[in-house]
Amino acid sequence: MFRNRITRGRTTADATGEVVVLLIGMRVNRFWAVHQWVPVMLAMVRMLEELRRAPERGLLGRVLLTASPRTYYVVQYWESKEKLYAYASAPDALHHRMWSLINREERAGKVRGHVGIWHEAYVVPEGAYEAVYGDMPAFGLAAAHGQVPLERRGRYAKDRFAHRSGEGSQGSSDRSVLRG
Repeated sequence: MFRNRITRGRTTADATGEVVVLLIGMRVNRFWAVHQWVPVMLAMVRMLEELRRAPERGLLGRVLLTASPRTYYVVQYWESKEKLYAYASAPDALHHRMWSLINREERAGKVRGHVGIWHEAYVVPEGAYEAVYGDMPAFGLAAAHGQVPLERRGRYAKDRFAHRSGEGSQGSSDRSVLRG
């Protein structure tokens, strides 16, 4: 799923159809409350491992990022919004158990604002996204959907935005061309 081999030249992501992106993260509000924020961080790591072991759940790729010494998040790319919703609500999944625990602690007054949690989900229709990478390993959207030479989707951003998977695309069977 994640490789580090550099692809020379300019490439773009080989995504077709709509793209589902989830940003999910945490903010450390009180550094001294380690007992509050470390479990949240570890739960995210455990969820990512759970998803890595079960690719059928629909996570295609992810990028771990930090916005500041306080804020950490993951950009996730999913097969579909249905698979994202299914994972989030699956009783056998760690996410469901963690949300249940958070809700119980909140109702019991045990959540004191030491750590913030957040997520944003986007379903981006085809024609509303484009990507370009120069001398990069497959990253972000390209790591999730495959990487193709830029010319296959158009030299300019306006051409890549106008690209439609049914128009001159060689389809998903060609996605492995530049995967690392």
